[in-house]
Amino acid sequence: MSASGTPGVAGTGGTGAGPALVGYDADRERGVAVLTLDSVANRNALSRPLLDQLTALLRRAAADDAVRVVVLRANGPSFCSGADLAAVRSGAMTPIVEGVVEVQRLVVTMPKPVVARVHGTVRAGGLGLVAAADVAVGSLESSYALTEVRLGLAAAAVSLTVLPRLGDRAAADYLLTGRVFGGAEAERAGLLTRAVPEAELDVAVDAYLEDLLLGSPQGLREAKALLTAPMRARMDEFGQEMVDLSARLFTSPEARRATEALLSRTRRPR
Repeated sequence: MSASGTPGVAGTGGTGAGPALVGYDADRERGVAVLTLDSVANRNALSRPLLDQLTALLRRAAADDAVRVVVLRANGPSFCSGADLAAVRSGAMTPIVEGVVEVQRLVVTMPKPVVARVHGTVRAGGLGLVAAADVAVGSLESSYALTEVRLGLAAAAVSLTVLPRLGDRAAADYLLTGRVFGGAEAERAGLLTRAVPEAELDVAVDAYLEDLLLGSPQGLREAKALLTAPMRARMDEFGQEMVDLSARLFTSPEARRATEALLSRTRRPR
């Protein structure tokens, strides 16, 4: 199976209660599982149903001894547009923030390398998925922004993984301005492991997979534990605090006004 998700043993994160928003393809002979965000209609926004499915499939991959490396990718023009802000209207953001933190925790603590294949637009909470991954390969054409500050919010939940990847100056730049930056800058800043032209993205991801699969399961597990120790400690110390901060900010009048204005602009007929 290539990084594009050519199936081996296929499955989805869907249940009888709703549509499948995350795909799962496992080539157990090779040892690779590919998880694909597939909520294209809302640019793979992190809704609670998507987060629940992603959580279940990350646990499935972690528990499968035949799977040695996990790939996280997405369908559609966006890798991930961040949290599903429509939930602000119903006051249901706290479960989403909790889910964002839990997914990052699962990626970081999984005893197997996780490789993010990143394309298109990545915003806010989506950067947490990229930063949590052990290897992140993105296209030069991809774009990134921590837009929370422009909505009366702070990048609290994703700070658990994003801040350890960035230097202090880069972190202040991105979190305070909310500006958009591209794949080459994301590589220089430490958010991406490597940035390549989009036409070469699958080849680059597959090259990393081949190298990772040369490692023994025990070696990969123990090396990852060493590498992620500071991030895991940060999550243990500040995880609940970041959930509480995000929940408080999302319910503030300033953030609700800004979010409503954004949703109205996004849905306005053209």
